[in-house]
Amino acid sequence: MNTSFLPMSQDEMAARGWAQLDFLLVSGDAYVDHPSFGPAIIGRLLEKEGYRVGIIAQPDWRSTADFKRLGKPRLGVLVTAGNLDSMLNKFTAAKKYRSTDSYSPGGQAGRRPDRATVVYCNRIREVWKNIPIVIGGIEASLRRFAHYDYWSDRVRRSVLMDSRADLLIYGMGEKQIKEVASQLRNGLPVSQIRQVRGTVYAAESLEHLWDYREVGSFEEVADDKAAFAQAFKIQYEEQDPVRGKTIIQRHGSIYVVQNPPAAPLTTQEMDEVYDLPYQRTWHPAYDSAGGVPAIQEVKFSIVSHRGCFGGCSFCAIVSHQGRFIQRRSKESIIREAIILTQLPDFKGYIHDVGGPTANFRMPSCDTQADRGACKGRHCLSPQPCHKLAADHGEYLDILRELRRLPGVKKVFVRSGLRYDYLLAAGDDGFLEELCQHHISGQLKVAPEHISPTVPRLMNKSGKGVYLQFMNAFRQANEKLGKEQYLVPYFMSSHPGSGLREAVEMAEFLRDIGYHPEQVQDFIPTPGSLSTAMYYTGSHPLTGEKVYVAKDAHEKKLQRSLLQYRNPQNYELVYEALVKARREDLIGYGPQCLIRPRPARRHLVSRAHPAPKQQGSGSRKQAGKR
Repeated sequence: MNTSFLPMSQDEMAARGWAQLDFLLVSGDAYVDHPSFGPAIIGRLLEKEGYRVGIIAQPDWRSTADFKRLGKPRLGVLVTAGNLDSMLNKFTAAKKYRSTDSYSPGGQAGRRPDRATVVYCNRIREVWKNIPIVIGGIEASLRRFAHYDYWSDRVRRSVLMDSRADLLIYGMGEKQIKEVASQLRNGLPVSQIRQVRGTVYAAESLEHLWDYREVGSFEEVADDKAAFAQAFKIQYEEQDPVRGKTIIQRHGSIYVVQNPPAAPLTTQEMDEVYDLPYQRTWHPAYDSAGGVPAIQEVKFSIVSHRGCFGGCSFCAIVSHQGRFIQRRSKESIIREAIILTQLPDFKGYIHDVGGPTANFRMPSCDTQADRGACKGRHCLSPQPCHKLAADHGEYLDILRELRRLPGVKKVFVRSGLRYDYLLAAGDDGFLEELCQHHISGQLKVAPEHISPTVPRLMNKSGKGVYLQFMNAFRQANEKLGKEQYLVPYFMSSHPGSGLREAVEMAEFLRDIGYHPEQVQDFIPTPGSLSTAMYYTGSHPLTGEKVYVAKDAHEKKLQRSLLQYRNPQNYELVYEALVKARREDLIGYGPQCLIRPRPARRHLVSRAHPAPKQQGSGSRKQAGKR
């Protein structure tokens, strides 16, 4: 197998002796040849299967010229918006433009269009009318059905329809792309590729189908929020590789057909993916721009597994990676670590070993493989399931071996860590070993919220569990003689959170003496359970009504309460407390969040008595404690 970068130019194709590609891969991200970047994985995997693959990264979509740069491929064009949804990449929760793009050369913003998958595909159709187009990646995966789009504030059609692609691959696409590529190579028309699990296609009739579930049409769910919620419930319930059924959704006279999810990768298949000959850096074309910033977060990190059975409502991993844990072997992880130690800029520190949730290395229970994940139930919330297999033994063994490798000074654990799972495992030594060897002063965790209603809607554990973990963390560090701190992440304006809940959160932060520098505003991204709550005002799985903060000013008020000590937030906090009828928190007592507004002196005019504000300095002092 060739170990150079996949070609991005005709010269690089010529250097390999290629006159024509088999597959052209178009990506909204700059080309970084690293296993944390989807295009690199798909490209390298196809290369191993014997296909000639070239990459056009961040093409200029304003014309068709850039798309023709590598010529017409023999078998088809693969399109992805990149590692992030293009709208999330470009806009903040307040719908303002982001100033940088970590997936572009030099971090430059503006190098991809809105709804990149749709734009790229339509440009390709202008160039080659009948060429097979297959779309994938996070944007395609999470927009595969009619979906609520926060940035346009409306329900949009399946991205398959708007892009005019022939086939959509959802989830982590290794199994699917190998099968699709094989069928195209064998001469099967793309219109007849209809049996691949983990794919979506359009059909004019349903005569070829059986045992499927139909959800409300695009027209119905766009017009009726109750129909949207019901459709989402079915889509959510069938997102299971063991028991999931085919789902169909009409768009006018056309049916969008989703095959059941692809089977999870075996350990051998996972090892195959991560053993491919990645260059582990950006393509040299970006050297003059200073490279691609996104590599810095992952260059010396190791993915040990995929999938997450935590089921956080605001996270789209359930719909993309799934609830099944897919893990690499210890041997594969060690091999990658040795490669990292040989990189010229390695300083002795492995930055992370984990996945969506670092300490989820094992299946959640023994029955999952045969019966699938439980329908309508979650493994950890509101309480850990009695069948939960909580065990850190294998993960600890891996961390210990990594620590012993020559050249390794420290192995950090930085990806999301579920402390409720840690507590459910009992005293298995993980927390103490984590504090002793795998953090440096701080441990980041994500309670997200503590008011009872909100964590329940998030599918997160509540305040009591976090306080229990805080105590366990303190005791572990006292035993070790270390002074280390928890850095919790919190989210404002999640469905279910009003001013009352935000005030409760502020009181909790006061009581634990923590003052967050950053607070994440909830962003309704396509495909998540929380987004469905946001749009419909109800919980799709239970039907309960859910309060949703949609007003921009109320969102500011909630955010300010979580950062009530910031003097710049004083007026917002004051307004929020008054609106929440919590004036008791305005004063000089130890429980108060802010001080009262300063008293104003009045100067009386002989002719017209009127108040006159004292100098501006008094207001500046008002927010200080």
